[in-house]
Amino acid sequence: MKRVVYNFSPGPAALPKEVIQQAADEMTDWRGSGLSVMEMSHRGKEFTEILANAKSDLRALLSIPDNYQILFMQGGAIAENAVVPMNLVGRKSQQPATIDFVNTGHWSVKTIEEAHKYAKVNIAASSEDAGFTYIPARDTWKLTPDAAYVHICTNETIGGVEFDYTPEVGDVPLVGDMSSNILSREFDVSKYAVIYAGAQKNIGPSGVTIVIVRDDMLGHALPICPSAFDWKLVVEHDSMFNTPPTYPIYIAGLVFQHVLKLGGVAAMEKINIQKADLIYNYLNSTDFYINRVPAAHRSRMNVPFFLRDESLNAKFIEEADKNDLVQLKGHSSVGGMRASIYNAMPLEGVQKLVAFMKDFEKKYG
Repeated sequence: MKRVVYNFSPGPAALPKEVIQQAADEMTDWRGSGLSVMEMSHRGKEFTEILANAKSDLRALLSIPDNYQILFMQGGAIAENAVVPMNLVGRKSQQPATIDFVNTGHWSVKTIEEAHKYAKVNIAASSEDAGFTYIPARDTWKLTPDAAYVHICTNETIGGVEFDYTPEVGDVPLVGDMSSNILSREFDVSKYAVIYAGAQKNIGPSGVTIVIVRDDMLGHALPICPSAFDWKLVVEHDSMFNTPPTYPIYIAGLVFQHVLKLGGVAAMEKINIQKADLIYNYLNSTDFYINRVPAAHRSRMNVPFFLRDESLNAKFIEEADKNDLVQLKGHSSVGGMRASIYNAMPLEGVQKLVAFMKDFEKKYG
């Protein structure tokens, strides 16, 4: 019999079972076309319909204003760490321009390292002093008045910290890496100039990157920017300047339809609050497990925790796997455990995890 597990992987992450089943049903023949989506021409009427629907559904889900463009790109958020400055620092007449960063963890650090190649970097605020376990208070940020943009990572998957608000940064464009919490909670797109997100957490399989960009941010690419990464060109070619990642876009479109059927992002947020509360409430009640993030800064998507007796780590992973709870090992840079509870993780999966954690504590505590 086919094994059914609850997959707590941080990414590529679980997909909704309904989406996987629909994709399986359409694998060899997409809606009577006689073609698999994987073998369609990206310029044929079948795929252009898939792309148009995906774009329309994402615009509806996030209430994206008309003066914002939606791009389906490749390279993941790591590529956007270069693509964003190559498209935005050229807006400033004086070069090198300055980019302000709020450094909240591993992925912020990666973004900052890449940005040094294209601009001056100002660390406006950082939580490195406490091992990236909190979001620096807005009134502590030291922003550059004429910065090219301010960059934040709205959710750090490794440290398990998340912005629960959109910061005000005046007239300077705000850029958000939302790879790990897009579609999980409501927010106002109009407060950002650019949003980017790798798909492999809440949207679909790896291979496609969503970029949402305000119109006035287009047309400023540096001469060194590859044409395929020039947002203006990508917009003008409807995300088909080069062959797009067709199958990941198709799956993303199915996910968008699935979330709309469930009631949209507002409905997903309610479920995500339930899931996060369930596991955090248990962690608050025990000293057998430790979570080092203050309650006000905890991520709803990624819950890192540590066994007080770390000699039990291997046994915890082994017994969790036997209970069909998989991919719980923490990132190699920090150790411990991590439960990633993205949109596709059902409430019963978190309930089963907490029940297992309680039983494990009784057994070894």
